[in-house]
Amino acid sequence: MPLPYVRINFANGAIGGSAAMDDGCTGLICNAEAVSTTFALGTNYLITSLKGLEDLGINASSTGPNANVYKCVKEFYDEAPKGTKLYLRGAATSVTVENLVLKTNAHAWPLLEYAAGEIRTLIVKVTDANNYTPAVTHAIDAKVESAITNAQALAVAAAEDLKAPLLVLLEGRHYSGTAASLPALNALTANRVAVVIGDTKTGSTGAAVGLLAGRIARIPVQRSIARVKDGAMVATTMYIKNSVAESGSPDVIHGKGFICPRTFVGKGGYFWSDDSIATGPTDDYCLIPRRRTIDKAYRIAYLSMLEQVSDEIALTADGKIAPAVCKNMETVMESAIINQMTSVGNLGNDPQDPNDTGVVAYVNPEQNIVATSRLEASLRIRPYGYAKYIEVDLGFQTLNH
Repeated sequence: MPLPYVRINFANGAIGGSAAMDDGCTGLICNAEAVSTTFALGTNYLITSLKGLEDLGINASSTGPNANVYKCVKEFYDEAPKGTKLYLRGAATSVTVENLVLKTNAHAWPLLEYAAGEIRTLIVKVTDANNYTPAVTHAIDAKVESAITNAQALAVAAAEDLKAPLLVLLEGRHYSGTAASLPALNALTANRVAVVIGDTKTGSTGAAVGLLAGRIARIPVQRSIARVKDGAMVATTMYIKNSVAESGSPDVIHGKGFICPRTFVGKGGYFWSDDSIATGPTDDYCLIPRRRTIDKAYRIAYLSMLEQVSDEIALTADGKIAPAVCKNMETVMESAIINQMTSVGNLGNDPQDPNDTGVVAYVNPEQNIVATSRLEASLRIRPYGYAKYIEVDLGFQTLNH
């Protein structure tokens, strides 16, 4: 028999005071170079501002891979508020993207363990070795496609082993500029991985994942990264390969399931195209805000039920769980979600119904816990809808009614 535990299983197919959680905590695994005595490869660091990176010896004067690290972190803090936690770990440029996120390698996984479950979003920032020649198939480096699979496995393991579910951001590296040839990410099942195309500099082989991660870190979990009300990116110019973003076929790139910069007619600045994750539209977790919302509920449910492990369970005369015990457990879960999610607007509860909390928990009293020592519970939360496509019927009024 295994050790006593709490396991939270993600239900899919349903869509057709407590201390505040640090929803913006971010991790960065990157190619880098050691800096004297201040920054070593294969070592974990925690910073809370750009100055923290500069104190490690990586700054605006850095060259090689460290220049890319500085750019990524600077753009992260251009969007994320100062004080946001950023865990980082560097690896040699000989480590390619699919190996950076392979769980069995000593790169991303040790960083997740070091952060003790705090990381919600993991940025993967790559700098190629000098002799690296990409195999560009499907309009991006083929290693990125392998990295999607490895990153998904890494994130699933983080949820199962560390009780720390997260989202991974990858770059659509070495994008050829032929949007129609991109792989269809929305045909995959990697519902913990998003891939970005587009950068703040022209001709980039990478993408502005730091900028996107900064936006994710500063908005609440239920919010879309593409929400126009939150304002344009801090970057005043965005590129897709060698073209300004609006000329780089963002509609086609978006249609393939990637995230990229875009513009709106009559609105200044650049915005993110959508919340696309590398999975199909029938997956409940195909959007970043849905992924972040359910992951926050997972963390809360785990902590709220942890106190119940190996506790005595009162039984009825026929050996079932006493209804009062079931109700108490339901209240424990619901109260935790209400206090940490409903109260801060994370759930799509009906604002006209003061009794609607957006969460329902259920513990079936009929389960035979005496024979199995297994307690099964159900927890459902309500997401928001998102007005992605707005159509207005406009015409002349000829009669007064």
